[in-house]
Amino acid sequence: MSSVARDQDVDIDLGQLARAVWARRLRILTITLVGAGVAFAGAKIMSPQYRSETRILIEPRAPAFANTQQVNDASAGPLMDELNIASQVQLLQSADLLKKVINDLKLYNLPEFDDAANGSAMSSILVKLHLKKNPLENPPEERVIDAFVERLQVYQVPGSRVIGINFTSKDPKLAAAIPNAMANVYLSTQSGAKLDSNSEATRWLEPEIEGLRRKVSEAEKKVAEYRTSHGLLQTNGTTTFPAQQLNDISAELTRVRGDKANAEARAQAVRNALSSGEASDTLPDIMSSQAIQRLKATESGLQSQISDLQTSLLNNHPRLKSLRAQLADIRTQIRQETQKILTSIENESKVADLRASELERQSDTVQATSARAGEDEVGLNALEREANAQRQLLETYLVRYREAASRADSNSSPADARIVSRAVEPVDPYFPKVVPIVVVAAVATLIMSAIITMLAELFSGRALRPVDASPEAIEAEAAVEEKHVPQAAPIAVAVRKPVQPSMLAVVADEDEPVAAVEAAEAPEDDNEFSIASVADYLTGSRAPLAIAISPTGDNGSAATVSLTRTLADAGRRVILIDMTGSGYPTELMVEDQAALGVTDLLCGEAAFGDTIHSDRLSDAHLIPQGQSDVRRAMRGVERLSLLLDALAAAYDLVVVECGSADVAGVSRLTRSRDVEIILSLPEVEETIFVALMTEFQAAGYERVVLMSGGEGAEQEFGRAA
Repeated sequence: MSSVARDQDVDIDLGQLARAVWARRLRILTITLVGAGVAFAGAKIMSPQYRSETRILIEPRAPAFANTQQVNDASAGPLMDELNIASQVQLLQSADLLKKVINDLKLYNLPEFDDAANGSAMSSILVKLHLKKNPLENPPEERVIDAFVERLQVYQVPGSRVIGINFTSKDPKLAAAIPNAMANVYLSTQSGAKLDSNSEATRWLEPEIEGLRRKVSEAEKKVAEYRTSHGLLQTNGTTTFPAQQLNDISAELTRVRGDKANAEARAQAVRNALSSGEASDTLPDIMSSQAIQRLKATESGLQSQISDLQTSLLNNHPRLKSLRAQLADIRTQIRQETQKILTSIENESKVADLRASELERQSDTVQATSARAGEDEVGLNALEREANAQRQLLETYLVRYREAASRADSNSSPADARIVSRAVEPVDPYFPKVVPIVVVAAVATLIMSAIITMLAELFSGRALRPVDASPEAIEAEAAVEEKHVPQAAPIAVAVRKPVQPSMLAVVADEDEPVAAVEAAEAPEDDNEFSIASVADYLTGSRAPLAIAISPTGDNGSAATVSLTRTLADAGRRVILIDMTGSGYPTELMVEDQAALGVTDLLCGEAAFGDTIHSDRLSDAHLIPQGQSDVRRAMRGVERLSLLLDALAAAYDLVVVECGSADVAGVSRLTRSRDVEIILSLPEVEETIFVALMTEFQAAGYERVVLMSGGEGAEQEFGRAA
């Protein structure tokens, strides 16, 4: 690199990179054309590869005579799920199916698939020396299958039940024939599997059906014998004879009791009419009697004659007396006839009563017989259930047997798949695509040539420019060169950066040693290293942790306290941990000098929350030194890194004031090198500054900041006093 790039912070000059590429445009274009020509020649030399595809749709298929219910049941099964489709993809790639296709098409006779048949001379020599197994000892299909699989691609079309079969070959006819042959073999295999299932079903069902027939016959015979032996004869196929007889007697008894009640009611009506002297011709039984009707007609005729004669004859006339005597006789006959009807009705009631008594006796007898038959029916029901179960199983097997037998033909058991697109002989090769290969090669060559040109420009240093080329930076570089610092060890360099005014950043260059140090003596402007400048730097860097080293003692610790308060006043959440030997930061920041602190926390004598205290003059927080024994506390200093991680998550910045500490002590506090190291030197001393810079840079700490106390440190001393 150039001296400017080596001694200063540098940046990449993008304009110079572009100019370098443009200056070498002819060379880059020539290389691009050469790369495109090589790609074109290579594409033409390559043997063309042709690809064709067959697609198969997985769907339930049934013979034409299958009913709708069977089709619906098949579609509702697990045939349509993703796992089944994936299984069919694996089946299409199975070794048995591939061997079948290889043998059918005799692919082992083609050099494209069987290189072992036309082996090289070296291969023959190795075989003769028994250093290599003779590939011809393997079956032809075994030798071909590896090359076959390399050219085969079987996949499921996303979001569908379609399976694609791709095959690549040097022969376009073969590229189309192989996918079609695989599809045909797959369909025949699936159909054959169904036929095998049907054949196995019929072979298994035949002896089972014969056995069930014998069992059904024996069960029905036992039922008939049991009925005969126990007198459980059926009348209408469902009811036994005693039960049917009991039902008939019950119905007849009900009818007889109804007739008896009806007769008693009729007799009572006639009896009431006779006793009260009312006209009985309104009663149905009286009106239905022929004798009563004739007597009533005679009575009516006599009554009419008497009425006619009374108009012309006296009451004592013999003719009227004779007619009145005849009328009285007719009425006496009517009453006698009515009495006969009453007696007849009463006899009907008595007969119904006797019939009811007889039926009740018969019912009791039949009930006893039916009860005994019910007990016998328990065993009969068990035998009938067994016979029915055997009969139903036999009928089910017969249905299955008929279905399986009807599908013994190959056309009756189609595969659950069909070819939706057959492979056709391709016209254009699948590979190589000359135009895309040439374009890609040309673009890649162009990009690589441009990248190589830009890298060469970067490594030469011509595309690098210093970050700050101001007159002050140039004067600082000259002053550093005049110091003639020895180059035995790499030393960090502090450079003024106008981007962050009044801030001094120390940057370590690990690539090569730097033999110059700026500001070996006190600078003319103390504000360049002031507490405010360092606070601005820490605010911009957003560092979670800062380690403050005070080689000169308490005056440096006072500057660190002032830095912490400055950051707190700027609105940052900051906490200071007092790791000094004198405890001076604790004295400056808290009222109670006996407050619990870091030593108490490391010794396990205080809780984490009890060690955090507020600064008496700002919004900053402090973890004091503590009251426990320092030596005992330092035995657990490794746990302090966990404390720092926890505080870094809660605060914007954690400042650890270590007092006059060395690099080894600082390394024990942090597990990484991603920290800010602050050298708190109220008065810059070249010897101390250079030595500390060298030690921290050698230890791997890349960010080291110099801070001179100035007025801020003096104010803290004044406040403490």
